[in-house]
Amino acid sequence: MSAENAAVNFSELVNKNKQTLARLKESPRLLLHRRDGEDLVLTTAARAEQDQTVVSAATRMLAAMARREPGSMELLLDILPEAFPWVRFLPEPDVHAFAVELVDTMRAADSIGNSASVAQMLTAWQHTAEVHSDPVLLAALTRDHGTDYGPVPNPGDIP
Repeated sequence: MSAENAAVNFSELVNKNKQTLARLKESPRLLLHRRDGEDLVLTTAARAEQDQTVVSAATRMLAAMARREPGSMELLLDILPEAFPWVRFLPEPDVHAFAVELVDTMRAADSIGNSASVAQMLTAWQHTAEVHSDPVLLAALTRDHGTDYGPVPNPGDIP
């Protein structure tokens, strides 16, 4: 059994559903390319439940480790650059804030079975690191402009 995901056009699922679904025996997931929308991933319910079980277990272990021993947060801070190389661009206090927010958000997301907030939080921190990696952009975003530009218009009101 291959660990790679198979990929087919969505029309193959519609037109040759038995043959297409049979590919799930060879691949854990089936990537369905669509012309008129975002691609989809098809998997079995058992595989999705296994994936969720693994993510949940890893989340609970990380959260317990981070809270249990005083030195565990330092360990987490030491391994973050390996897992997320872009943290090297964050100021030291932000690296700690990122670590705490990561653990807390993962725990909260696991409790509701929805990881979207973790993905969004990671993206936001990565963008913060991108700003810190560019001295020109960082200066432009952090300098005092000395003036208030007034109320921001509602995006729906802009022609």
